[in-house]
Amino acid sequence: MNVSLSAGPTSSRKAQRLEVERVLDDFHAAASEADEERYLGHFHPDAVFLGTDATERWDKASFQEYLHPYFEGGDGWTFDPIERHVDLSLDRATAWFDERLMNAKYGECRGSGVLVRDRGRWKVVQYNLAFPVPNEAVDDFLELLAETP
Repeated sequence: MNVSLSAGPTSSRKAQRLEVERVLDDFHAAASEADEERYLGHFHPDAVFLGTDATERWDKASFQEYLHPYFEGGDGWTFDPIERHVDLSLDRATAWFDERLMNAKYGECRGSGVLVRDRGRWKVVQYNLAFPVPNEAVDDFLELLAETP
């Protein structure tokens, strides 16, 4: 991974967190608008996207192949953040986050991931989309998983 360790000018940690928040907000907005170029522009070249299915682990090129037919047809996906937590490494060159998201089809989801500061811009190097399972539903969920081939 070719990453600059410079966190930029002497900006505060709070300003850096807000910058990461703006990047993530635009990342979600670009997906909702099916803006493929803008959406993929938020990914680092070495990025990995982890989908909700255990088999869904895509590098950036594979993820682009997956999403292209949807975005080309104008069908993006909308995940609206309802809560987000962002933390930064001591050198402010790496950020990690977790967020609660709402989606019309899936309901509440969770996104988490890592961004790196690369040539002065925050880039997603990993994004993980998951379905949170309420504790009271775990037994039923595990039973369903056991029945799935």
